[in-house]
Amino acid sequence: MNIVILAAGMGKRMQSALPKVLHPLAGKPLLSHVIDTARQLSPSTLCVIYGHGGEQVPQLLQAKDLSFAKQEPQLGTGHAVMQAVPQLDDNAPTLILYGDVPLTTAASLQRLLDIAGSDKLGILTVDLDNPTGYGRIVRENGTIKRIVEQKDASEQERAIREVNTGIIVAPTAKMKKWLAGLSNKNAQGEYYLTDIVASAVADGVEVVSAQPDKVWETHGVNSKVQLAELERVHQHNIANALLEQGVTLADPARIDVRGTLTCGRDVSIDVGCVFEGNVTLADGVRVDSYCVIHNTTVGAQTHIRPFSHFENAVVGEACIIGPYARLRPGTVLAEDVHIGNFVEVKNSEIAAHSKANHLTYIGDSTVGSRVNIGAGTITCNYDGVNKSRTIIEDDVFVGSATQLIAPIRVGKGSTIGAGTTLTKDAPADKLTVSRAKQITVEGWQRPVKIKK
Repeated sequence: MNIVILAAGMGKRMQSALPKVLHPLAGKPLLSHVIDTARQLSPSTLCVIYGHGGEQVPQLLQAKDLSFAKQEPQLGTGHAVMQAVPQLDDNAPTLILYGDVPLTTAASLQRLLDIAGSDKLGILTVDLDNPTGYGRIVRENGTIKRIVEQKDASEQERAIREVNTGIIVAPTAKMKKWLAGLSNKNAQGEYYLTDIVASAVADGVEVVSAQPDKVWETHGVNSKVQLAELERVHQHNIANALLEQGVTLADPARIDVRGTLTCGRDVSIDVGCVFEGNVTLADGVRVDSYCVIHNTTVGAQTHIRPFSHFENAVVGEACIIGPYARLRPGTVLAEDVHIGNFVEVKNSEIAAHSKANHLTYIGDSTVGSRVNIGAGTITCNYDGVNKSRTIIEDDVFVGSATQLIAPIRVGKGSTIGAGTTLTKDAPADKLTVSRAKQITVEGWQRPVKIKK
């Protein structure tokens, strides 16, 4: 089939220079949600109509299966669909979606497609307690005859509770004819897509309807308030799905998933956690409160303590991370690694059973097994121009407040004394220490502040 996504609107109420359809919901643009749903229906043509914001929409969403058509000026929904006409296959039906309606499910759309078939005009409708602002579905003896917009409706028509969501499917060849006959003689001076319903009736084409599973599937975004409301709906749905899978959530209302979160058995997640990109938590993982985890895989039975931040990392089994730990891109931890409070790891591999428990920076390093890195240790990996690597072999003990100036190698089983600045390789199984001699200066007086 053909799918056309209308995404040209300005979105004045968003109070933003960013095109409305590019505002993020759950970490990705509204329009991307709609495109992802459309792809589940395997369309032969997927065309996005853009306009406001210039080329930002096609530049951001380039993909081989997408085509674009520009609507300029914006003269209504019917005019928008007209821009896609040259790209549409007459032998397949056309489904019209909206780039600011992000939560419609493929299941609800498939229901509409099934009832419409290849020769009927199908409309996705909903019944609302308060239909104000929506186009009303006007029926005669149960059959849809037309759609009337709020501004053009009579008092009797405004009492109708069944409304048009804007999502329709139509036989393409006939739709092109109906579009060509649209008029803009209405309260808004626009070409309404909804007017093709009356044209279909006049041509003897049956008009049918389907309803979504949930009303929120049809809610659009016209303001930051509505965007925030749909964000909570979406996060509530994700939280419920996780609970159904057996994940323990301390509070389902206080979790944000901005991507894909895959969990094993007996995973528990405390409040305020944010998961971005693709995150996998294996069996028995425990994530304490207010952690941010981005594009990371976490091994079984690992405990992530509060306020930790992971980005593009791989964490092994049975690790203990945090609180206030930061794993930056390129971090790979083996099993039973301990990364403690205020420890930062970047572009480094740390082998099994090693520990860095306090106030430490490990960057561009390869750390062996059973290594203990003391508090306040720094791998000095950057000379202002180039980055160099630190290698710490198995069974090394690094004392507190040590600086390892890369490139450098610390041999297996060696001990580095506290306060050492290591500028040369440390031999295996030896104690290496470098300290200035401690002195006491007699007669020295602390400076005092001069009064002005």
